[in-house]
Amino acid sequence: MTDTQKQVQTAIDRMVDSGAERGMQVAVYRHGELLVDAVAGVADPGTGRPVTPGTVFYNFSIGKAATSTVAHVLAERGAFGYDTPVAELWPEFAAHGKGGVTVRHVLTHSAGVPGVPADTSVEDLCDWESMCAAIADAELWWEPGTAVGYHAYTFGYIIGEIVRRVTGKPISQVLQEVVTGPLGVADELYFGMPVSEHGRLAQLEDEAGSADTMAGLPEDLPMFKAGPLSLFPTAGLGNRSDILAADIPAGGKTSARAMARLYAGLLGDVPGVRLISPERLNEVTAVGAEGTDRIFGNESSWGLGYSIGLPGVEGATSAFAMGGAGGSFAYGDTATGIAFAMTKNRLTMDFAAAIELIGIATGATTEI
Repeated sequence: MTDTQKQVQTAIDRMVDSGAERGMQVAVYRHGELLVDAVAGVADPGTGRPVTPGTVFYNFSIGKAATSTVAHVLAERGAFGYDTPVAELWPEFAAHGKGGVTVRHVLTHSAGVPGVPADTSVEDLCDWESMCAAIADAELWWEPGTAVGYHAYTFGYIIGEIVRRVTGKPISQVLQEVVTGPLGVADELYFGMPVSEHGRLAQLEDEAGSADTMAGLPEDLPMFKAGPLSLFPTAGLGNRSDILAADIPAGGKTSARAMARLYAGLLGDVPGVRLISPERLNEVTAVGAEGTDRIFGNESSWGLGYSIGLPGVEGATSAFAMGGAGGSFAYGDTATGIAFAMTKNRLTMDFAAAIELIGIATGATTEI
């Protein structure tokens, strides 16, 4: 057992024992070597089923890293370029002045199409054709490339429809063919997860008081205009069988070790698997857009599909990442060779657990 594994295990055992967390997984690769594969707590409080390394969690937005990775593999193979207009691949998307939106704009959350209609239902989220038709008919919130604003749901459908248009296949199939299959994690990283596999999932639960926190926010915040409150990430939403089975590439159902292996694969550290070239890795992990987020108001910095930097770590510009609502987090670091992922089933309103565990992982850079 590595020293890093011991430190991580001690930390997550403490988080669970204190009642702060319910069930957790942490995986860390360094230059392709699995340094940490730690678990703690229970996946299902109702039955007492423990978390195992193979337990799958619905982790909301950390799945966007898988969506982006599919796009990069296809770009590597010449299917499209980052400056290809989306409407060149998906003609209907050009409606209402969106003809200038490029793949690059979508990947950097600068496309100006961050919202779904206010009457979108949970059932609509599970209907691919319906969501793509609504997004194709959307109007721009800003001129593409002039601002950044988190495309919470639209990111996944736009990239997913681009993938479908160029391959003729749903993005879940392409994910398995070009990413998770080659990496050996097709049974632990999904967009739509077969219902027959749902018994392996962790049950999500909301942190006490989270509903009150949301209810106390001003009603005129842009985030509330980007979609109805019923679609905001909650345990109730994430435990629904239809949501779990549907292709919603704005999120993902994954184990920590599968997501960490995805980042290790992007770094080129998985033997026999080359997802993208070193040159493309440099391109997609460089800052492509930054500024004050038009939806959430935070300062943001985006590469091509990944946020740049780490929470709680100053100057970590070599890290490319995705955090998820509820506190899950995963990243790769081109400078250190670290690939990290943390999944958990208690949806918290901050990244406190991730920040502590990232601090331990960054110390693994000197471990032999």
